[in-house]
Amino acid sequence: MTISIARIEAFLFRAEVSEPVKTSFGSIPRRSVLLLRVEDTDGAHGWGEIRCNFPPYSADNKMRLLETVICPAALAGTYLDPADAWHTLTARTHRWALQGAEPGPFAACLGGLDLALWDLAARRAGQSLRAMLAGTAARDAVPAYASGLNPDTAAETVARCRDQGFRAFKVKVAFGTETDTAVVSTISRDLRAGERLMVDANQGWDLAEARRAVPRLGAFGLGWIEEPLAADRPAAEWAELALLSPVPLAGGENVMGYEAFATLIANGHHGVVQPDMLKWGGVTAAHAIGRRVVHAGRSYCPHWLGSGVGLMAAAQVLAAVGGPGLLEHDVMENPLREALAQPFPRVQQGLFPLPDAPGLGAEPDLKAAADWLVTRAEYRATRA
Repeated sequence: MTISIARIEAFLFRAEVSEPVKTSFGSIPRRSVLLLRVEDTDGAHGWGEIRCNFPPYSADNKMRLLETVICPAALAGTYLDPADAWHTLTARTHRWALQGAEPGPFAACLGGLDLALWDLAARRAGQSLRAMLAGTAARDAVPAYASGLNPDTAAETVARCRDQGFRAFKVKVAFGTETDTAVVSTISRDLRAGERLMVDANQGWDLAEARRAVPRLGAFGLGWIEEPLAADRPAAEWAELALLSPVPLAGGENVMGYEAFATLIANGHHGVVQPDMLKWGGVTAAHAIGRRVVHAGRSYCPHWLGSGVGLMAAAQVLAAVGGPGLLEHDVMENPLREALAQPFPRVQQGLFPLPDAPGLGAEPDLKAAADWLVTRAEYRATRA
């Protein structure tokens, strides 16, 4: 199989929400989604999504990168498969990313393109993405947890999500000792049999603060404590905190590169590893990292906060990788999440069921999302 890209379409959507997502680094007052539709010279197509939830208007910059750099480079080549495309384009754009001081935005664009090519390849093969990655070993459903819970509305959100079939929940922390302790104690007290609670500090503490917060919150029997330190803090700090914590530490969404992930896994300080494939690496790298994580006896829990396209991708890769990991399912207000991935699976008894249809198993409903469309652009190959 070879891939020659004939056309790339980019769709930028933006929706205002009544309740922003609140984190220790700031709030997300609106939901932006940047989708790619990639079509090959045989007419097969696939969908990808580019991470753009923060800063609030980061999608606009990525639209320009697609127009001026990424799409011209992608349309000029022919590739053996999606992995070959990602590795080739990563190498080709490396100096441009350095020169422009934008390795993150470049990586996000390439991750979204990689996803679109995997979706295309799986559709062309008549297989689900998970089956293409893992064959018959892939699962048809994955455990999921309700993510994005704001501390001031967490109790109400847990109740809503429980009614929707969730059995695990993750609340934001690093808003101060009193606030963090109050929300964690309240939710923990009201958990039912078989339910779990995790917390996410979003890199909100330094080591001194984390030394105090992690043992205190971990005492509530949490499933994990996510990003208690900045992702780039020295391994010695993560080692100390991992020993002090009564529960596993989690992280990985802000890590980039094969070497960085190999080191993180080998160090053993993260019991839960959470790559964000649409920040860096796409399906190509996420699948490789996930297999290494599971082989090392840890939990692979893909990070995602965006539309249903990225959510379906995370679920498909998790289903292929296996292990005890959970799917991160954003449950805060976002009208684009379901509109852009139809039919949208519903969590049942804590499990996210995956469709048997080829590729991701879902298609964006562009008509349903038309009111939120900000920009659409199209780029075509100019082969002789």
